[in-house]
Amino acid sequence: MGCFFSKKSKRKSTEKEERTPTTTTVETTTTSNAVPLGNNTEEAPKQYSWDKREKVDPKDYMLTGLKDVTVGRLPGKLNGQQFVIQECENCNIYVFDHSATITIDDCINCRIVLGPVKGSVFFRDCKDIKCVVACQQFRTRDCKKLEVFLCCATQPIIESSTGMKFGCFQYYYPELAFHFKDAGLSIFNNNWSNIHDFTPVSGENNWSLLPEASAVLDFVPVPDPESEFKSVRVSADHDRSIVPLTKGGRRKDSDESCLFVFFAGEYTTANARKLIDELTAKGFVLVQTKEVSMRPEDVKRVFQNNADDLVEWITKGPVIALELNGDGVVEACKNIASEVFTGTKVFVSDNKNTSSRDVDNFFNFADMQMGL
Repeated sequence: MGCFFSKKSKRKSTEKEERTPTTTTVETTTTSNAVPLGNNTEEAPKQYSWDKREKVDPKDYMLTGLKDVTVGRLPGKLNGQQFVIQECENCNIYVFDHSATITIDDCINCRIVLGPVKGSVFFRDCKDIKCVVACQQFRTRDCKKLEVFLCCATQPIIESSTGMKFGCFQYYYPELAFHFKDAGLSIFNNNWSNIHDFTPVSGENNWSLLPEASAVLDFVPVPDPESEFKSVRVSADHDRSIVPLTKGGRRKDSDESCLFVFFAGEYTTANARKLIDELTAKGFVLVQTKEVSMRPEDVKRVFQNNADDLVEWITKGPVIALELNGDGVVEACKNIASEVFTGTKVFVSDNKNTSSRDVDNFFNFADMQMGL
């Protein structure tokens, strides 16, 4: 942690030290003594921003050598700093704040919740870990039996690791949406099931997906009511999760999918969440989501015949795209678009014969755009 060990700079003012202060004297009418003009005391040193900053104690940004305890950090305690967890055993660890990076080393049989991480989360030499993680990059090395409910903006990577299981992030606490924003993460960019095994073994599979009905609280409990985290209102209900629950790489239930795209506006995120709630309540399934910026040439390539009407809208900001699946989903999406989102610019697949092409065109573009 570079900021922990930085030293205060020392000003060099040899010129001033070599000079002898000079004063001027005049006679006054009220006394026979001479009175010095000017300042005859030493000038106070200037204060710089790095002189004023609070001292940082590295111990506030690490958990090390703990066993059989509930520990972590409350909202506002990290504020984007990096964090280290190491050599912990049978602990419940809750980091309810956003951070820069987090490394977890040599931990055994722990339950861990990590708030949004702007950079990477790196597990090394860990085993029997159950965790909830939101991050830009996720990586493991030399790990065994990790069960992870994940939101990851890039492709998760495992290396020399076995018995890895992944599910979609499902979690809520009141500050979580703000922490996602502070960490620069989009709730719609989640590649939780797109795992890359850096060290595959022929004939073996080092990772798999958790059962679709898996509940977070069966793996990671809520904080102990006697702990310092009792005031944090936690929910692992997928209906309250900040990150939408997606099917990911699991086999689709239907051959019919629909592409629904929201163009940037004042309530884009809220509209996308409303659509998801409306359609999942009708039994349709959210397969994947993406939030990306587009250029005019991208619009023409992705939306083809509909491009001319959409080009001007991409200048207003990123688009949010959803793939929804189920028999009759195209018609259901078109009905909701005309009934609920009349004042919002959207794109909806026109019919089920071309909807699969719409989905492929958009998400292939988005994956290339994000380097996946």
